[in-house]
Amino acid sequence: MTPRPELLARAYAACEAMARQHYENFPVASLLLPAPMRPHVAAVYAFARVADDFADEGSRPVEERYRLLDGWLARLHACVEGGAATAEPTPEDLIFLALGASIRTLRLPVGLFEDLLSAFRQDVETHRYRTWDDVLDYCRRSANPVGRLVLRIAGYDDEALDRSSDALCTALQLANFWQDFGRDWRAGRLYVPLDDCAACGAREADLDAGRLTPAWRDVLHLVAVRTRALFDQGRAVCDGVSGRLRLELRFTWLGGRRTLERVEASGYDVLDHRPALGAGDAPALLWRALRW
Repeated sequence: MTPRPELLARAYAACEAMARQHYENFPVASLLLPAPMRPHVAAVYAFARVADDFADEGSRPVEERYRLLDGWLARLHACVEGGAATAEPTPEDLIFLALGASIRTLRLPVGLFEDLLSAFRQDVETHRYRTWDDVLDYCRRSANPVGRLVLRIAGYDDEALDRSSDALCTALQLANFWQDFGRDWRAGRLYVPLDDCAACGAREADLDAGRLTPAWRDVLHLVAVRTRALFDQGRAVCDGVSGRLRLELRFTWLGGRRTLERVEASGYDVLDHRPALGAGDAPALLWRALRW
């Protein structure tokens, strides 16, 4: 059943409000994004934002977090079929009203949403990664579906664009990991592969003692070099789309690269400091995106 137009408009407005409140690294509130895309991208964001909160809510027992994620998956499948709205929908009802309408209207692949939820389930109890391939597999499900969904919302379904988008989304996720290295460590998470740590002689005991040793700087340099290569691979998607989306993706690419450059310029001093971009970076990034 198709929701009433006024209710559907309310649902999309609720998703866009959430996107504006929690902008972070997800470019849903950007005025660079084509206006017709914004409600649909916001619905994707709202779905992912709440699920991510389920996974990361440390005060909830593990079993409850899994239960919430399983319920979110069930609601995903149900929303694809539509259904009657309640007289007074909850905020979660509104998310699925908007998401279901977007999935049906644009024929968005449900498997991409399932991939996101699988990554959130992994977040609940997986706090270490043995190999670089393990980290990339996590990014394949936690980051890459977002880029592919943005492309589908924009009307693109092209294998080469998908591959380039995957590289960009993975690079953005990795740059955020290295930027948040200290914050994640204090939360019990380490995204630098354990095999690389062992090869460089980087010991977790030093981080426990508050020491970012030369060995840790070496391993952070190693993963930063790999991340830079992924940014290079991801550049093609920025030129493979047209209109305002091209400018949005160029801006996103430049911002992610600048973040990685800040991490590198700090000498990988990211245990107690978080290199970040500020409002003052935006004009220069936009200028570079326009002159790309």
